Amino acid sequence: MDYKNLIKLAKEAQKKAYAPYSNFLVGAAVMTKSGKTYTGCNIECASYGATNCAERTAIFNAVSQGDRDIKAIAVVGDIDNYTFPCGICRQVIIEYGNDIEIIVAKTEDDYKIFTIKKLLPYSFSPKDLEEK
Repeated sequence: MDYKNLIKLAKEAQKKAYAPYSNFLVGAAVMTKSGKTYTGCNIECASYGATNCAERTAIFNAVSQGDRDIKAIAVVGDIDNYTFPCGICRQVIIEYGNDIEIIVAKTEDDYKIFTIKKLLPYSFSPKDLEEK
């Protein structure tokens, strides 16, 4: 997988973020198992609860196009720190698989990779709703 390209797409999405309240711009790029990519940025709202994170925007973009087989997601935010998905985003990511790779990046050359299972151990997932 070309992590650098996925990070580059996330950085491009970051430029489109609407964050007039926090001024914290975040971009994300999802790669599905088919090789397609989808991007998203954070979109804030004066009613903070209606704000949507970049990761969820990218995932919802993929799902709205009928592509649910997520392989990886790159997240970029603060260039001085790694920006990790928040708890709500982690819950949404685990919905699509516990082996999804999360690439948190400062730059295209400075990034770390985790699985969602590592970032959200003991999660509640679709498996918990399966009939026994």
